[in-house]
Amino acid sequence: MIYQKIQEAAFNDRRLLSVLIDPDKSGEKHLDKICAYSNEANIDYFFVGGSLITSGDLQRTVLGIKKRSSIPVVLFPGNHQQISEHADAILLLSLISGRNPDLLIGQHVTAAQRLKTSELEIIPTGYLLIDGGTMTTVQYVSGTAPIPTDKVEIAAYTALAGEQLGMKLIFAEAGSGAKHHVPVDVIKAIKKEVNIPLIVGGGIRTPESAAAVFRAGANMVVVGNSFEKDPELIQDIAAARFNFKDAV
Repeated sequence: MIYQKIQEAAFNDRRLLSVLIDPDKSGEKHLDKICAYSNEANIDYFFVGGSLITSGDLQRTVLGIKKRSSIPVVLFPGNHQQISEHADAILLLSLISGRNPDLLIGQHVTAAQRLKTSELEIIPTGYLLIDGGTMTTVQYVSGTAPIPTDKVEIAAYTALAGEQLGMKLIFAEAGSGAKHHVPVDVIKAIKKEVNIPLIVGGGIRTPESAAAVFRAGANMVVVGNSFEKDPELIQDIAAARFNFKDAV
């Protein structure tokens, strides 16, 4: 069970790295490189999905990863159409930082029967959009305002409410293409309030920023855009899982 392994890693203070793959940007050559570097770096998970998929093929992307790697594939869906029975698990995201009912429960109702009959491991996840310094795709598509970085208590209590509602994970994200990652003080505040694993993504471009996010308390870091531009960076950021306590 993927969730059980994430829990065990958090309990043992072991950090995890997931590589986010956008089906719109996952041609055969790109998958060859991303999977090769990910296998060599022994990353923990592939996340597949996006706020908006236009020309990409989710099924083909998942199968392409499966053909190239034995690393588990977790769906990171932007809507109810982003489901593939070929994946191992799905983060059932509820955008709890926003007030858009479609992304709080509406999309979930539409997907419920299909998910019930699938063999996917379903992991309820409270999704928090944190201001990353620019308008991101997820902000535009979701029609929700991100939590301002100076409203630390709002982020922390929103995460706590998600846990109290029964979410198994909290995913705090600045969004794809964000100018900066979720601030360390926000991460620390969330970790102080919740007892479930915390995932952080968006705006993480260097091993140093990954190490800072890990030190602040993130149990898992998710990186996508940076790896699309430079797949070799996977190895360097993967190393931050083990040396983040020593990083300056």
